[in-house]
Amino acid sequence: MRLLQFWWRTISMTYNPPELVEHLMVLLTLVLGLTWVFQPYWQYLVLSSSFAMGVAASMWVREVLLPSPRSPMVRVLPVAALVFYSLFAFVTLVDYV
Repeated sequence: MRLLQFWWRTISMTYNPPELVEHLMVLLTLVLGLTWVFQPYWQYLVLSSSFAMGVAASMWVREVLLPSPRSPMVRVLPVAALVFYSLFAFVTLVDYV
């Protein structure tokens, strides 16, 4: 129980919790994408592209509501990369139909 309390306090005390959730979703996107490379089942591809689209939408909404002091290129590049990955993944799904 103490271990769970430690992790809960660690996550709840972070400086920017939405960014932490986005980082976890990007990590899941990478893990599922790499799993799909080694085991080409369409379920991994769908899940990874869904996470990528969710992260891209979350980043875009966060930057619109609370602009960060980062340069515009740093703000736009991750969202564009995740959207392009999602589009690539959904186009690749045609091979499984």
